[in-house]
Amino acid sequence: MSVMNNAGPASSRGSLPGPVGFAAVGLAFRRAVVSQIHPKMLAALLMPFAIALLGAIVLLWGFWTPLTGWLDDQASQWDVVNHIDQWMLAIGWVSVKLYAVPVMAAAILLPMAGILGLVIAAIFVMPIVLRHIERRQYTDVARQGQHAVTVGAWNAVVVGVVFVIGWGLTMPLWLFPPLALVLPVFWWAFAFNRIMRVDAMVEHATAIERRQLWRRHNASYWLIGLLLSLLNLLPPMWLVLPVFSALVFAHFSLEALRQYRHHTGSSVVGGTPEQESDKGA
Repeated sequence: MSVMNNAGPASSRGSLPGPVGFAAVGLAFRRAVVSQIHPKMLAALLMPFAIALLGAIVLLWGFWTPLTGWLDDQASQWDVVNHIDQWMLAIGWVSVKLYAVPVMAAAILLPMAGILGLVIAAIFVMPIVLRHIERRQYTDVARQGQHAVTVGAWNAVVVGVVFVIGWGLTMPLWLFPPLALVLPVFWWAFAFNRIMRVDAMVEHATAIERRQLWRRHNASYWLIGLLLSLLNLLPPMWLVLPVFSALVFAHFSLEALRQYRHHTGSSVVGGTPEQESDKGA
């Protein structure tokens, strides 16, 4: 009896109720999977995919020839590449530049199309995602955000620019084998985390609530970004990740906001946590 009595007040004064850490991240992914198979969310896949595909076509059409020419000139000045090239030609193989230059060009241009799709998802798809899931599971979480469109769009553009610049500047480090995998995963984790966590919460949370929750759940947000960036290594996932990532971040953020408000006594309308159900997600 004494244990139960002590646990109650401590729980209300200490950590937030509900799942946290890995449990909260796992719950968000499970809910996102259920939500993703809804016809409306399947239809939402078309917009970011079409934008990313169109962006890839435009980038490849407009920049492929000048970019591959510039990379070929740069590669000709690298002694290591020239030595490898001469060795491969001496043993009767084709020039390494014949394969390396197109691969490097694709590694530069395709992520730009991908980040464009993610930015489009954050700005245009996230509101659809939020309306879809809040009517089913988060009716008790009031919308208290201000200037949501401006804040979300500006953040998405800034993060997208940082991603493109950071990706380009760190590409030479891909010559060191571990970094060829680590750096792409890091930059995509950065993009997913810094773009989606803002748009997932900006319509519902006040500026103070956002700062508190981002600080409290920073590690969890990075974990979500890391898991999504690992999924991004699988080409078939490129079709669903813009919308699926929005669903994961939206479920995680709205659940965290709901628990935060119940813990702090902030205004919560239209229901109780027990009303939340995974049915109909």
